[in-house]
Amino acid sequence: MADSGASQGSGNRRGPGKPTPARRASSTPAGSPSGRKATSEGKKAAAAKKAGGGRRPPRMPKVEETSAGGLIVDRAGEHLRAALIARHDRRGRLVWSLPKGHLEAGETPEDAAIREVEEETGIRGRVLAPLGVIDFWFIAENRRIHKTVHHYLMEASGGELSDEDAEVVEVAWFPLGDVRERLAYADERRLLDRLPDLLADAG
Repeated sequence: MADSGASQGSGNRRGPGKPTPARRASSTPAGSPSGRKATSEGKKAAAAKKAGGGRRPPRMPKVEETSAGGLIVDRAGEHLRAALIARHDRRGRLVWSLPKGHLEAGETPEDAAIREVEEETGIRGRVLAPLGVIDFWFIAENRRIHKTVHHYLMEASGGELSDEDAEVVEVAWFPLGDVRERLAYADERRLLDRLPDLLADAG
């Protein structure tokens, strides 16, 4: 989820009616000693630039990160609903997404998903089924980071909505049919393709 901050300059244009000055011809005849000297020096400079300036910068170290979270659904009422969280993106816009976070030492992805969902929404839940995996690359602190996020379909079992998590701006329940249009990221929206079958299998 780049600003296009480039702007075009006005250029160095001459106004109408102003003559364009003629170029002065070179006073050095072709093949003269000074002409051959300039050509030789130019070749040396190009060779030096190729030898010293053509090297590739060192590669940034690659780091693997794993997170887990998911879609937590309240099935207790007449109509199904799901809890989403909102954060501000780099442009300051409020964007809705699925709750998730990093695995802690010794955690399985399922354990981390249950913990992170409760920390970010205030809702306790249990895993019904795997929802899907998303992976992507990004750069931070001069590192190339490959992040893998495990998502699960979860059923709410208790708790109350809370936005006490420092990284969360808002938390809200949405009718399950409205969740797809609320999610800001296409890869998370695609996870919902399997949702009807998963809910049917869960009973």
